This record gives sequence, structure tokens and C-alpha cells, in this order.
Amino acid sequence: MHAAASYAQLDVLAYLGQQGGDVNITDEDGDTPLYTVENIDTARWLIDHGAVIDRRNGAGVSPIEHLQEDFPEVAAFLQSRLDPSALLNNVIPAEPQLSQHSQNAASETLTSNLIHSVSDIMQRAEAQGTDPDQELRAAVSQTVLEGVLTGYELSTQDSADTNTQEQLSKRSRMNG
Repeated sequence: MHAAASYAQLDVLAYLGQQGGDVNITDEDGDTPLYTVENIDTARWLIDHGAVIDRRNGAGVSPIEHLQEDFPEVAAFLQSRLDPSALLNNVIPAEPQLSQHSQNAASETLTSNLIHSVSDIMQRAEAQGTDPDQELRAAVSQTVLEGVLTGYELSTQDSADTNTQEQLSKRSRMNG
């Protein structure tokens, strides 16, 4: 079961399950097959077939904690499927929240850059007698894309290492 889960062999897992295989069988470390998954589809299959998320192995580590470093998307999926009462019992350590300061700085920079771009576009359109609509749409689309990218960067970087103003300014200079 462990090898089939590790290698995402859902057909093999299904066959083993039909033959009486236990999705919660433990190895010598107390790990169940859920500790070995490397993708969400396999994790989903195991959970749908009775795998227990809220457990600890012999070292006191949960499947979520075990997968967090190498497979954070799988760990996040498992956390999302965890019973809410388990969260109250501190099975999962809380994720650090983005600082309000970082969020505000990113928002202010994006807004300022958009206002500057719109002003330039409008001045150019007025001087040239052209319709600014297409260029305005492109500027707004670019800002939205930068906002999504910035949000992703903020969520994946340690807040102490994040220098949002510098990142946005550099990106604006490259795009501007």
C-alpha cells in the first residue's frame, strides 16, 4: 500500500483495497500510506477510502507535517480535509499570516503605479487624438496580474525577507 501510494498507482491501490488492504496500515515508523503521497489525487483517493489524516506516527509527526516541506500542496489539501475540531486541538500549527503592513504596501504601490500609467495613457491619447480604451484595459490587466503575482510572492516568502516596495518598483520599471 505504501509503495502504491508513493508512486500514485491508483489502480494498484484499488486492487489492494479490493483484496482487503488497509489504507491505514502502518510501517515500522508508524507511517500510513498517506505519509508517502506526492500528489493530491492519490491523497484524495486514500481519504475517500478511509485514510485517517488526524494521526501521529511513532515520532509524533502528522501526515501534514511530514509532507509540508517537500509537498506543500498535498499538505495544504490534507489540512483542508481535516476535521475542524482537530484544528481546535492544535493538530496543525497555524500558518503565519501576511503582515498587514506588507499587504498595504503592495496595494499602495500597485495603485500608485496604475494611477501613473492611466495618467500617461490619457495624456498621450489627448495629445494624439486617439481612443485610450484598449491601452487602459491593458494597463488594468497588467496591474491585476502584478497583484496576483505579488500576492503569491508574499504568501511564499518569509515576511522578514519580503521587500514588496522594491519588487514592485523593479517590475514597474521593467514594464513601464
